[in-house]
Amino acid sequence: MSYPTRSLSTHMRGPSASASTASQSPALVARIEEKRAELEHLKELRDLSAAVATQMEALERKVSTLSNGTEAIATVMGNWHNVLRAINMASSKLAKPSSDAEREPTDDLPQTLVRIPTEHAPTLQAQAEAAEAAATEEESAPGT
Repeated sequence: MSYPTRSLSTHMRGPSASASTASQSPALVARIEEKRAELEHLKELRDLSAAVATQMEALERKVSTLSNGTEAIATVMGNWHNVLRAINMASSKLAKPSSDAEREPTDDLPQTLVRIPTEHAPTLQAQAEAAEAAATEEESAPGT
């Protein structure tokens, strides 16, 4: 059993209607093809825009990380003035060397200037490792 290939709407029309459609058909076909091409370009533009948006979000995360790191470096650099001042104060308080030649040179060195508490070291180390793992995971994420 074979089915007709033409649609029912063309069967229902009269011969005059099909003649006018035939004359408009090339213009309509060209317009439809033009719109299809435009649709494809718009879909491509949408996909590219989504890719750019994803890259911008990744860039924002990286810039945020850099900003946080910069703030930490600024804090450390700001503290150096205090460290150097403490060293200078400790150095100026040293006893003046006596005339005894038998005195050992290690006696002239200042006492330990900074004592770093280590009770929080394991917690800080775990936090640093977790942050490093998160950064590594973020870098290896697809689309970046």
